[in-house]
Formats: sequence, structure tokens, C-alpha cells
Amino acid sequence: MDIQWKDHIESSPKVLKGKPRVKGTRIPVSLILGYLASGSSPDEIIKEFPDLTAEDISACLVYARDLSDFEVAA
Repeated sequence: MDIQWKDHIESSPKVLKGKPRVKGTRIPVSLILGYLASGSSPDEIIKEFPDLTAEDISACLVYARDLSDFEVAA
């Protein structure tokens, strides 16, 4: 499955001060990543936030991966 994070994540200055969030929600990507980092499974996260899908959670990981791959020109 090839998840495109841009299909699931958005950011706008008027919502959550521009923090990236799952589209159509006020759930920030950082919150989902925090749950995953603390050992929560996608199913546990979906139980806590029923508006999310497994694809949304995967998109958060893909987004984080893409950010970590970003290179700043010297």
C-alpha cells in the first residue's frame, strides 16, 4: 500500500496555529506520533479517536519519514 500523506494531512494558519493535522479533524500529527511513540497500536488510537482511519495513522508516519529525510542546503 502506497500512502500519500498529502491525501490525509493538511495545515492551515486558522486551525491549530498551522500545525499539521489529519484532514477534516483537529487532531494534530504530533499527537498521533506521540501515541505511537508511547507504544499505542493503531487500533488503540482509532478507539480513542474514532474519526481516524488506519490510513490516516500510516500517513502520519509517512509524513514524519519525509520530514526526517529533508536536507537543508549548506
